[in-house]
Amino acid sequence: MLVMQYASEGDLHKYLQKKFTEINWEQKISILYDISLGLQNIHRTNFVHRDLHSGNILVDLPSYYETCKIGDLGLSRHANGTSSDNEIYGVVPYIAPEIFKGSAFSKESDIYSLGMIMWELTTGCKPFTDVEHDHSLIFNILDGARPEITEDTPECYTNLMKSCWDSDPEKRPSIVEICNICNSWIKDHAKNFTHAELKRKKLIKSKKLGPKFAKKPHPKSIYISRSLNSYISKCSSINFSSNDYISNEIEFDIDIESNGSNVIKTKRNIKELSINSCENNGKRIKINSSYSRTSFTISQKTIMKY
Repeated sequence: MLVMQYASEGDLHKYLQKKFTEINWEQKISILYDISLGLQNIHRTNFVHRDLHSGNILVDLPSYYETCKIGDLGLSRHANGTSSDNEIYGVVPYIAPEIFKGSAFSKESDIYSLGMIMWELTTGCKPFTDVEHDHSLIFNILDGARPEITEDTPECYTNLMKSCWDSDPEKRPSIVEICNICNSWIKDHAKNFTHAELKRKKLIKSKKLGPKFAKKPHPKSIYISRSLNSYISKCSSINFSSNDYISNEIEFDIDIESNGSNVIKTKRNIKELSINSCENNGKRIKINSSYSRTSFTISQKTIMKY
């Protein structure tokens, strides 16, 4: 007999759908930090998750702050290992672009997936839900397409998120760096999220933010892990340079001081962006710093608690 802990709120996507208006920026950072600590523990053992998305993040609510656990490690592999199964499985919007060009899953591809989860925390919606998940979307992702950033997203959060979904895996931060950045926000810069929270409430009130006001999902947007080999074969047949990760990348700088969305097309080195600090004013986040690690294995699925 196997015993596992019950996740009272279900997966992260369902939790965001149900309580998006109640989840403030303090809680968003808490959730991100929790997920990052979990991924850090996976990467410390030199494993790669390979299928990280909001449906595999389980949420429990024992108190005011959520506790998030990374689940479904059935596709995980050792970072230096190879799989006897040649099939590539995943959810298209969360998969790093290099995978579609034939590269192996890596810690860096997990970081890309985390960047998409970061975006989902800001909107309550899954990325690219309004388009068909076919080779056309994959080509657009390879060409630099990324989800539109919301007006209330603080600059420091935006910059970290964009660095996570950089087309070049070598430019993405490590999970240790991400944990350190989140911790610095909690300790030193949490007060800077107050302006973002005020803006978030304003956008929700004006029906411009949240899953209730999002575009209608495309009937062929698929958010369950499936074989992607046919798409990868088609993408690999295109003559991409192995080092040319960015063909037409657009990065968005959001003027969070303006009343509306001021989107500027730029090409900037991510290292020039300010990730560790924000210029807004707000409240300090208090998060329980005690984390424990437990694993439960059920029918080839492992839930890890942190």
